[in-house]
Amino acid sequence: MNYYDEVTAFLGNWGRFQKILFFILCASVIPNGLGVLSVVFIVDNPKHHCSIPDVNLTEDWLQAIIPIEVVNGVEEQSRCSRYRLDEVLDLWAKGFAPGDVNLTQLQQEPCVDGWTYSKDIYHSTLVTEFDLVCSDQWKQPFTSTIYFVGVFIGSFFCGQFSDRFGRKPVFFITLGIQTLFTFLQVFSTSWEMYSVLMFFSGLGQIANYASAFVLGAEVFCGKVRTVYTTAGVCLGFSTGYMLLPLFAYFIRQWRFLVLAIALPGAVVIPLWWITPESPRWLLSQGRVEEAEAIIKKAADMNKVKAPSVIFKNYKAEENTDKKRPRQYTVIDLYRNREMRLPSIILPLTWFTVALGYFGLSLNTSKLSTDPFLACFISAAVEVPAYITTWFVVKFFPRRPIIISFMLLGGAALLTIQAVPQSLPALSITLEMFGKFCFAVNSALAFPCTAEMYPTFIRNTAAGICSSSTRIGSSIAPFVFQLSVYFQFLPYIFLGSVSVASAIAVLFLPETFGHPLPETIDDMQKFERWRCSCTSQKNRSNPVDVLETKL
Repeated sequence: MNYYDEVTAFLGNWGRFQKILFFILCASVIPNGLGVLSVVFIVDNPKHHCSIPDVNLTEDWLQAIIPIEVVNGVEEQSRCSRYRLDEVLDLWAKGFAPGDVNLTQLQQEPCVDGWTYSKDIYHSTLVTEFDLVCSDQWKQPFTSTIYFVGVFIGSFFCGQFSDRFGRKPVFFITLGIQTLFTFLQVFSTSWEMYSVLMFFSGLGQIANYASAFVLGAEVFCGKVRTVYTTAGVCLGFSTGYMLLPLFAYFIRQWRFLVLAIALPGAVVIPLWWITPESPRWLLSQGRVEEAEAIIKKAADMNKVKAPSVIFKNYKAEENTDKKRPRQYTVIDLYRNREMRLPSIILPLTWFTVALGYFGLSLNTSKLSTDPFLACFISAAVEVPAYITTWFVVKFFPRRPIIISFMLLGGAALLTIQAVPQSLPALSITLEMFGKFCFAVNSALAFPCTAEMYPTFIRNTAAGICSSSTRIGSSIAPFVFQLSVYFQFLPYIFLGSVSVASAIAVLFLPETFGHPLPETIDDMQKFERWRCSCTSQKNRSNPVDVLETKL
């Protein structure tokens, strides 16, 4: 049996073929970064209060008719009620000024005439257009939840479809779904219509991200694979995320912002004609001729000579076995003893990571009076996080990496409640450090999952783990709603869950220093219950060298 990397070593690691594909796959992730957190601006809730009809009242009474409430120790105008208009008009007609009466004794009424929204930041959002406030305020976080439910369903089926039909078709089909339904949101005439379109847009969101990740991980070799899986694809996402506040700053109307977010996906779709299928996947399906054709075309692009027959040993085996390759499903992940424990712990771990990552990301507009700057800082924090991921994955075991950043992130969030209110910058710094730690672990999610499972079921496992993160992201919009009970309760909750998950990771096998498993037997070689933090010369990094037997 020949190892794939050894057989295709004549291509080199960084020729024209690899450079073009690296750029395509990283660029394809930019629309994900733009779209997945666009609700931060599209569904943002500007300051508002009850509208006052055009009545004959003095300016003092127009200001006084809105009650004053104390929220988190700060006085502000009520957003959902006003003093009864008929009582105020009666007092005004009798010549009373607001200072002459005890306003708190007046009866209050809901905003029967609608709301007046501040335009200091936005010209329009989904909230201002469809009045998603007061009794309908639950629709604000639920809009994000609907989107992430779509992401969850897409992630669940994406892995299985990708293992069965190929990386390339699933990658581009889900990208097309994401782009089309994002564009259709521009024509929404109600919140219900927008939510349905958001659901279908979510179906393709992370599904194409996962397919792009696996496609690149299976095509690239050596250090290029390390850079791509730990930094390249993640930096592509953070590039889109950093562009989001820039787009939102110049486009203050939500419909035009949605249109701007949809356009980059349309630019990527034509790249179908120059993006190859994964040769590894083709070989796993017995389609040797197609895999060889891709490798030979890559050799031409890299200006190297390819052997006339590349996968000799595989052909010899294929000729003796005409059976159709078995199709594996999610059930196989839990039926097999070696895969069962990782298939329980990894989804729970990535659920926690998604809960923290998206919870903190969706809260950025509340951190500062300038939501664009706050969002950009939140996105920029991910750049050093992904660079850190590349470094630690290359040199350190997996378990201590994940555990350390989960404990550090959880501790930072738990500490926020002890920060004096006079030091808001310190609270923001701790929250951004927590976001940094969650971003590191989110970048570790796919590489660690890929290292844990054999090729024949790797994408299915990645899809299941990705689906669990979508459950976390679906709950994340409601996490900071807990602040109505106690201001710091969201941070206590996220910090506690992060610490608990760090303990669960102790039970995962250690994959550092082992080649990616090709069979179930390969998984039995993983180290369990102990962690060696020193690299040995005779141990290779599985992200650097995929010794995939064909």
